[in-house]
Amino acid sequence: MTPLSGRALATVALAAALVGCGAGQGGGQTPPARSAYTAPPAHPATGPVRPLGRSVPVGLRVPAIGVDTPVMRLGLAADGTVEVPPVTDDDRAGWYRHSPTPGQVGPSVILGHVTVGSHGDGVFRHLARLHRGDRIEARLENGTEARFTVTAVRTVAKADFPTGDVYGDVDVDGPELRLITCGGPRTGEEYRDNVIVFAALDPAGPAPS
Repeated sequence: MTPLSGRALATVALAAALVGCGAGQGGGQTPPARSAYTAPPAHPATGPVRPLGRSVPVGLRVPAIGVDTPVMRLGLAADGTVEVPPVTDDDRAGWYRHSPTPGQVGPSVILGHVTVGSHGDGVFRHLARLHRGDRIEARLENGTEARFTVTAVRTVAKADFPTGDVYGDVDVDGPELRLITCGGPRTGEEYRDNVIVFAALDPAGPAPS
């Protein structure tokens, strides 16, 4: 994946700061503790990681928080910002199709809502509860799974969204995954923060789905 230009990163940052905030009534999210950022390791120190071939994600499982969702494809909106999944009662996650597919070298980005308007809780409502070492499984179009391990969970103010760390690949030398939603205190229909989960591909090869 070619590193994003400064202008492209700025555009993505604006969109990312808005991700996961379904408008209207519905369940909220318990504000997680805010902490100073510690850069996540590039990959777990359990052995070499072999990148996977390109295959679009069609599903996502996060057992620790009960997520098992189809994954749709997201692109760019007419204004150049990143699309987000629609606010519907069958809420699902969405993969940003201008990022690598899960298992390719670089940060693969999957977005989800924390609330979905009058429909209630979103698919990523408990994302902030993840911890380092938790597992994430991306089901791929080719019938295999890319299995990841969480390396870090960050809650950041939207104004300080770390665009380069999330979407850029300058300092990423292996296959990684980013899950993004909203979090922190809520005022009306807006959340103050973003929750970002960083994960790295497990050293073992792809597993049958």
